[in-house]
Amino acid sequence: MAHYVAIIEDAGPDHAVGVWFPDLPGCISGGDDIDEALRPEALELYAQDLVEDGRPLPQPRTLTELKADPDVADDLRNYMVALIELPARAHAAE
Repeated sequence: MAHYVAIIEDAGPDHAVGVWFPDLPGCISGGDDIDEALRPEALELYAQDLVEDGRPLPQPRTLTELKADPDVADDLRNYMVALIELPARAHAAE
């Protein structure tokens, strides 16, 4: 199973929670709370679109690899992170 690092931007109870994946450009999610924002639907839809377009799903990097990426390192320090599993049905479509 592939697991992707998600960066969680939580601006507080009066704002939506945003989630994005450094290894999946354009794959974002959101919700009224962290649990809602971390649902795997965005990841599933992203993978499905790539498969339909005949493109491979990017390989996930480890947290250590992402910390070494200057484009991501500050966000990893400033926000919460989670490891999100690509659902088997989406991964099987690869």
